Amino acid sequence: MREKTERIVRSWGDACDAEISVAVLGGAWKPSILSLLDEHEVLRFGELGRLLGEPTARVLTRQLRELEDDGLVVRMVYRQVPPKVEYRLSDLGRGSIPLVEALTSWGGRYAAHQRRELARPTAEVEHLSAAVAR
Repeated sequence: MREKTERIVRSWGDACDAEISVAVLGGAWKPSILSLLDEHEVLRFGELGRLLGEPTARVLTRQLRELEDDGLVVRMVYRQVPPKVEYRLSDLGRGSIPLVEALTSWGGRYAAHQRRELARPTAEVEHLSAAVAR
């Protein structure tokens, strides 16, 4: 367990379980990494990077280390030339997938709502501008 996670688990009470979940799963790429590992079962570092598309190697390495340290991801190193490293979900990581799926679903609904809200003022302004121009 990461030092940060251990500190949170020890000091926060049961009333903060949602915050503990966010502390462990929060990160720019962690939900996507977990989803991809759930979908593909085993991925190498380069495969993860290509599937994600945007993270730098440094950022991806950091997110994977944090997931590994918190027990959600298992890193398997094969002693060969060239070195081969694979990542897979641990049992604890597989247990996080329903939460990641729920976050994904909620995020999609939230984004759709916000897009509608962002589009509304633009349409109203265009309507008013057209009325004034007449």
